Amino acid sequence: MLYLIATLKIKPGSLDAIKKAVAPCIDATRKENGCISYDLHQSITDEDTLVFVERWTDKAALEAHFHTPHLIAWRDAGGQYFLDRKIEIIENADVEIR
Repeated sequence: MLYLIATLKIKPGSLDAIKKAVAPCIDATRKENGCISYDLHQSITDEDTLVFVERWTDKAALEAHFHTPHLIAWRDAGGQYFLDRKIEIIENADVEIR
């Protein structure tokens, strides 16, 4: 399993426009093969910071997601509101703690 954590710093006042632009992408992504979960959150300490928390079955499913029409449309529509973004991809692994 893979996690993708995408942290977006957005322009102040753009949240409503972003919610409208991203809604179709969220709905379509949740139906994709290999998508376990796909959720968007807003920081409670900074209203202009949004965080996607995604879980995917494997790298192939995530790679396929990157090329879907709904993700491309979201990037095109939402990109104008981004000030900064950070994307982390994390593989599920057993970590031994002693």
